[in-house]
Amino acid sequence: MNTLDWCILFGTLVFIVLYGTWKTRGNKNIEGYLKGDNSMRWWMMGVSIMATQASAVTFLSTPGQAIEDGMRFLQFYFGLPIAMVIISVTMVPIYYKLKVFTAYEYLESRFDLKTRLLAAILFLILRGLSAGITLFAPALVLSTILGWSTPVTTILIGGFVIIYVTVGGTKAVSLTQRQQMAVIMGGMILAGILAYTMLPKNVSFTDTVKLAGSLGRMNIINTEFNLNDRYNIWSGLIAGTFLFLSYFGTDQSQVSRYLTGTSITESRLGLIFNGLLKIPMQFMILFIGVLVFVFYLFNQPPVFHNVVLKERAQQTPQGQQLRAYEQQYDALFLEKRQSVDRLVDAIQHDDATQVNVLKEEVKGLEARERVLRDSVRATIATAVPGAKVQDRDYIFLNFVLQHLPNGIIGLLLAVIFSAAMSSMAGELNALASTTTVDIYKRSFKAEASEKHYLRASQGFTVLWALLAMVFAMLATFAENLIQFVNIVGSLFYGTILGIFLTAFYLKRVQSNAVFWAAIIAEAVVLFCYYSFREDIAFLLYNVIGCGVVIILALIFQVFTKRTHSA
Repeated sequence: MNTLDWCILFGTLVFIVLYGTWKTRGNKNIEGYLKGDNSMRWWMMGVSIMATQASAVTFLSTPGQAIEDGMRFLQFYFGLPIAMVIISVTMVPIYYKLKVFTAYEYLESRFDLKTRLLAAILFLILRGLSAGITLFAPALVLSTILGWSTPVTTILIGGFVIIYVTVGGTKAVSLTQRQQMAVIMGGMILAGILAYTMLPKNVSFTDTVKLAGSLGRMNIINTEFNLNDRYNIWSGLIAGTFLFLSYFGTDQSQVSRYLTGTSITESRLGLIFNGLLKIPMQFMILFIGVLVFVFYLFNQPPVFHNVVLKERAQQTPQGQQLRAYEQQYDALFLEKRQSVDRLVDAIQHDDATQVNVLKEEVKGLEARERVLRDSVRATIATAVPGAKVQDRDYIFLNFVLQHLPNGIIGLLLAVIFSAAMSSMAGELNALASTTTVDIYKRSFKAEASEKHYLRASQGFTVLWALLAMVFAMLATFAENLIQFVNIVGSLFYGTILGIFLTAFYLKRVQSNAVFWAAIIAEAVVLFCYYSFREDIAFLLYNVIGCGVVIILALIFQVFTKRTHSA
């Protein structure tokens, strides 16, 4: 990175912070701080909803997911439009009618205080962990670029977010997310265009798609029903619908976005806007990953993408072994490049027989590369004990730093940091509102002035930001980040959704039945995860948690009635 890159990066971030702080200064009450005075139009809400969901993890990790596993991750989002319609028809009118600050207020009016607190606490655990993951991603990027420790970069980024979220609340989050999404989408599209232009001149766009498809990276739809498969059309449409019902219908980080609307109609339009645009956006990000994959067929990638960690390992006694692996990797890439060139020629001449032969040849060489890279990871793990050797999250970052021109590097890093700030801001705002309204105000400080609750909300914002920083500093993840975020969500969302669906649709079920059903359901989900994580796709935990809550609540209610009758 040169001076231009740093100017673009920090200029973008400082502008967003100052803009959000200045435009939303002067909040005088909790209504303005937590709900933005209900002044947001539908398109602003739609952008805000998308931006809250699209963290730095999305733009850092998703292209790497496509490079190694293809486009099938897109199926994860197929249930989103269905969920948006259901939420718009059923949940939004109830929230507006009750004039709630948080989704969990409704649960007390339907059940009782303990059920409200249970759902709020589950959300706080879930979103608190997610905020740490959201912060960890860009902190990792900056530490890799600068060679600084992760704690230092974590504090730097977290400090940026604290400034404008603490001052401006919900309105600051929504206003700044417009600028952040503009930077994000513009930067990612530019990265895709540049990746394509750097391919050999004789490789057309059609050749690029066919080449990626022949090597298994255009695998968008998988219709096979398999409980072990994380991404197929059935897990996306069924389990994905449950996940997004819970995320957008019961997660305060999203509910708070559409509770800022001027009317029910505006909120509904904002949700539908998100449902229609999210899948194309994810397609674009994954396809950028596919373009980078094709780029690396013609340009040798590093044997290990976390270059800083590899250099550390090379200074140890294992350094000689790593250099030997790199020499093998160099020779293997030259062999694969020759096969790729012949495959491109077969594709251009529409020679199906040769295409089938050569694609299997390239896949065989890719398999040998994976074995070699696994050996490199194992050696680095020995050389640097405790290091995170899963380097999938570094693939796109390494491409940006090593191959894009100066100025564009700064813009793409601004994309990653803008996404992190956008998503973390929404999460902190939701954590603060839930803590203030559902825990502090309801259970400890029922009578106080509006100014007192405003100060409490700002204090809880800072507190949750500090906790997220601590979690990010301690975090190491075996999964790649985009999967880890969704796994964490799936462990809690099903139970929370089960509570809300029972509240909405099973009017005869009372508080004690659903409360104990939810406790048992969460225990069942955690047991399934720790005992059968390799056998059950994580999306199904949403169905399991939700189903157990509803079934047990009905059973408990029957026994409760019988006990009362006796």
